[in-house]
Amino acid sequence: MSGPARSAARADPVALSGVSFAYEEGPEVLTGLDFAVREGRALALLGRNGSGKTTLMRLLSGGLRPSAGTLAVDGEPVAYGRKGLTRLRTTVQLVVQDPDDQLFAASVGQDVSFGPLNLGLPDAEVRSRVGEALAALDIAALADRPTHLLSYGQRKRTAIAGAVAMRPRVLILDEPTAGLDPDGQERLLATLDRLRARGTTVLMATHDVDLALRWSDETALLTPDGLHTGPTAATLARTDLLRRAGLRLPWGVAAAGLLRARGLLADTAAGPRTPEELAALAD
Repeated sequence: MSGPARSAARADPVALSGVSFAYEEGPEVLTGLDFAVREGRALALLGRNGSGKTTLMRLLSGGLRPSAGTLAVDGEPVAYGRKGLTRLRTTVQLVVQDPDDQLFAASVGQDVSFGPLNLGLPDAEVRSRVGEALAALDIAALADRPTHLLSYGQRKRTAIAGAVAMRPRVLILDEPTAGLDPDGQERLLATLDRLRARGTTVLMATHDVDLALRWSDETALLTPDGLHTGPTAATLARTDLLRRAGLRLPWGVAAAGLLRARGLLADTAAGPRTPEELAALAD
């Protein structure tokens, strides 16, 4: 690509280049990793326990610093001082798996306001962001509710609302559907769809290959021999990668293979991602 064309292209909002990381007195968890989160995509991150998913997410959000390589925001390397990390955290927000590790304030509204207040924003702007985030997560009625009286699903939504109030371009979620009942999962996925429609890029770490197939545009698979990223349907159809990542074949991919083998689905047609889509094909 020529220089002018490259400069005209917009850089990825957040990207790791040649990154390695090891915990103190331990082996390297990630080595020479290149990974970019592309604007506007729904990205699923999958891999077996201990594969480095949590480490990767914390590197992207600034919670960990690479031992080698760089983290860049909009193509510019992140400086790990106060100013650089503030810039990073207004671009990228991480919501951890257990909401009780993230919630600490007395009420829902107070908890969601913590991040914007730390940015030094005017009170009116903080109130606007809190109201916007509570509405986006469908928990506006819980603004004054003590956090210790929330259900598990409500605590999950409150933790996500706290991240959304920072108005990040990239929202990283660690196993966001874990512990939710089917209705809670559907409501959360609908919320993520609304956030994406407003321009938020979402990265979701999950062990659920069926959820990844249904929800994501792209999938990143962490395996012992490195990271493999590509379009979700094609990536999750690769049994060699799934085996190395310790994952099973999604049922939708298996169903599509059976339908094609029996001449019921064209080779170029997309396979079913949900039971409802399979039922529609049957009809």
